[in-house]
Amino acid sequence: MTLARVLYENLKGTDAGPAADPMWDNGAILCLSSFIAYLWLEAPPEEQNVGTMMEMFAACEVRDDDPDFKNAVDMLFEELEEKNQNSFALRQWKSFKVAAGKTAKSILITIGANLSPFNMQAVRDLMSYDEMFLHTFGDANQKTILYVIISDTNKTFNFISAIMFTQAFNIWCDKADIDYGGELPTPIRCILDEFANIGKIPDFEILISTLRSRLISAMIFCQTKSQLKRIYKDDVETIEGNCDTTVFLGGKEKTTLKDMEECLGDETIDLFNNSENFGQSRSSGQNFQKLGRKLKSVFELNVMPRNKCIVQISGVPPFYSDKYDTSKHPRYKYLSDYDKKNLFDFQAYRKKRQEDVSKIVFHKKDVYKVIEYTGRM
Repeated sequence: MTLARVLYENLKGTDAGPAADPMWDNGAILCLSSFIAYLWLEAPPEEQNVGTMMEMFAACEVRDDDPDFKNAVDMLFEELEEKNQNSFALRQWKSFKVAAGKTAKSILITIGANLSPFNMQAVRDLMSYDEMFLHTFGDANQKTILYVIISDTNKTFNFISAIMFTQAFNIWCDKADIDYGGELPTPIRCILDEFANIGKIPDFEILISTLRSRLISAMIFCQTKSQLKRIYKDDVETIEGNCDTTVFLGGKEKTTLKDMEECLGDETIDLFNNSENFGQSRSSGQNFQKLGRKLKSVFELNVMPRNKCIVQISGVPPFYSDKYDTSKHPRYKYLSDYDKKNLFDFQAYRKKRQEDVSKIVFHKKDVYKVIEYTGRM
């Protein structure tokens, strides 16, 4: 059900129309979850992938003039009913089939259009097997770095990263609770740069409030707060409230500046007024008042120097600080910014690894251990 939600919510888009009706959304998720559950519970391991799911969609023929017509998928679920009437996949499919023929056909067409990226063979190949071993993250003495590189100009395939992060967070939380009594032996830190562009992670407002207890941390980076509101809408305040530290690096987006102005609060200022009257009876006076003003106004935040930042830590008043100069870091000399020779060429590295493997010589007397990995651990 989680995979069905993350797929549909990231691929359906935000355009107005029939998809905006909850009935269409619920019907699509019912259909998706029935297919995913069937493959996970009934299909052999080599068929438990997106490619097989797309073949099931292709076999879902609906005939308006023949309500009793049964397609190949209907027959699959009929066979399942004879074997296991309490199957979760079967129940989801029956709930979807309650929809009338035309409605079901429209929902299937909508899902097919949303899942069109999976029609590309390269995407199917990418998601046909598992080589990431997310279940090994957090083990004792297991140090791993995973780089997730997505396009910063095209969001067509961002849903793949959303699926990966959704699965990762759920796997790691279950692993901490079941295998280690609540805390992972090796802490996991997720540095989520361009967080608003990696797709929507379902229930992230709940995840971010519970991750830290498992020694999993999420560092969220966004250009503006309006980016987050576009994706997570009313849950943005919950997500922000569960972040122990907030760093404002500057910007000019009005929503972000206004929220920052409110967060910083007010300060007290002294106001002196001197008055003098030069009429027939000359007089003078002095007035003293204490007034409140915003600690930093929207204008002041807008023109904040680029080398400054504002840091807010829970339990500590916000403070104005200098940004760290990365060129002064003792390991800066190892970066490609310091010397282009330090740039890691992945394509060259991969080619060399393939060449090294091709040079391995096998001998008849050698003993080998053959392991078949099915993708399920």
